[in-house]
Amino acid sequence: MHDNHPIAFLNLPKHLFWDVNPSTLDVEAHRRYIIHRVITRGNEKNWVVIRDYYGMDRLKEEILMMRDLDPKTHTFFSTIFDIPKSEFRCSTYRQSIY
Repeated sequence: MHDNHPIAFLNLPKHLFWDVNPSTLDVEAHRRYIIHRVITRGNEKNWVVIRDYYGMDRLKEEILMMRDLDPKTHTFFSTIFDIPKSEFRCSTYRQSIY
């Protein structure tokens, strides 16, 4: 298990976290949020940073539990992890529009 560190520890671009104060993000406490932002809005360099920090098993665990993945990202990780799309939480979770 990693020690808790601010997001600056990962040296990710601040624009990925435009809607929050990046200095309040902790790489462990907010890992699902950070991973989601990187896989949906980051680039390959950002992916390498989180892959190296969290490891593939932890990324897989977090990504499988995400409620909202766009179709492209969902398909990509289904292929990368060799897991049917139906096993992702986003496949069964439907947000209410009300």
